[in-house]
Amino acid sequence: YKFWKEDNHAIELDCTETEMIDQKINYIHENPLKDGIVDDVCDYLYSSARNYCDQKGLLEIEFL
Repeated sequence: YKFWKEDNHAIELDCTETEMIDQKINYIHENPLKDGIVDDVCDYLYSSARNYCDQKGLLEIEFL
């Protein structure tokens, strides 16, 4: 069972390209803010953005 559109495909991220990875993480973290769910990305409980803001998230994040 697929829950994505036929034309959407996963992309492989080169782990050495930290700028691209940072861009993707920021995009994901900023979605609740753009949708008006929160006033600050650090306020969204269901995001690892909280961990980047030195707040406790729902899951423990290990930074590499």
